[in-house]
Amino acid sequence: MSLSIRNQIPGTVTAVSPGEVMATVKVRLDGGQEITAAITREAVAELGLTAGTPVRALAKSTEVALATGPVEGLSIRNHIPGTVTEVTSGGAMSGVKIAVEGGILTSSITTDAVTDLGLVVGSYVVALIKSTEVSLATV
Repeated sequence: MSLSIRNQIPGTVTAVSPGEVMATVKVRLDGGQEITAAITREAVAELGLTAGTPVRALAKSTEVALATGPVEGLSIRNHIPGTVTEVTSGGAMSGVKIAVEGGILTSSITTDAVTDLGLVVGSYVVALIKSTEVSLATV
């Protein structure tokens, strides 16, 4: 199956914490970072997710926010540091590619945000992704 989702990062499930309807799934990405996905318990069961299951963490580029340094005091669970490798600006929106340990992330943010943050190739950034915006696929 081909997907339009730009961010497809391989990793391995390290823990599953089920709730009544939703579960949190911790994934160690191949680059060493840990990412949390909040998905339904039904999806956990259908995918057969347990510690050791290889997966791909998926996040739409429009769901990847950027900060120019570490951020504290946020409910966003996923903070992935990296370096900007490409900025493609066009009208209202821009695409920003970020090299992170183990791969590339893409963020679609407003061109105004690119300007306000001073993003250029080589800029240090932290990609921020809410756990509810991370989907998982088995490989």
